[in-house]
Amino acid sequence: MTPRKILLIQGHPDNAQRHLCHGLEGAYAEGARTAGHAVRCVDVATLDFPLLRSQQEWELGPVPVALKPVQNEIIWSDHLVFFFPLWLGDMPALLKAFLEQIARPGFAFARYPEHRFGRKALTGRSARVVVTMGMPATLYRWYFRAHSIKSLERNILGFVGIGPIHETLVGMVERVDDDVLRKLCAQMHKLGVQAA
Repeated sequence: MTPRKILLIQGHPDNAQRHLCHGLEGAYAEGARTAGHAVRCVDVATLDFPLLRSQQEWELGPVPVALKPVQNEIIWSDHLVFFFPLWLGDMPALLKAFLEQIARPGFAFARYPEHRFGRKALTGRSARVVVTMGMPATLYRWYFRAHSIKSLERNILGFVGIGPIHETLVGMVERVDDDVLRKLCAQMHKLGVQAA
């Protein structure tokens, strides 16, 4: 297998203590490194950036200083893995604000008059989305149709050219005991080895 350049993006907004998302990220990183892949990590909770408040600011305002290196890491990578908990049926607000700041015109896509939606500037990269949640993952996937994950995949990642995109949904996190945690970490380790 050809070594890949993997960027892990930790989207849990609370970095004051370790959560399941952090453990899954660590297992993935360990597996990827053992297989010879290059791994870099971004912890969104440690970055200082403002919220975007207007279309003009999104289109013409400067990218916050703290996020310019993250854009460079995305350019460097060929595979991105996002880790975050499901909050109120969606990604946490901090992660959404991060993505709004990162996916700016001129970086994530380029506008051309002849192309209505512009040119996707981040093609050539794949992704995995790892989401933890309190409800059963099958309930979220089939009853709620994983609406927020589909929105992330289609309206953000796919819109800028990232694909294919795979997902790992981890439900019933309050019931994760040591045995289940070992199995989940083994699964993440294997995905890391495969850079999948």
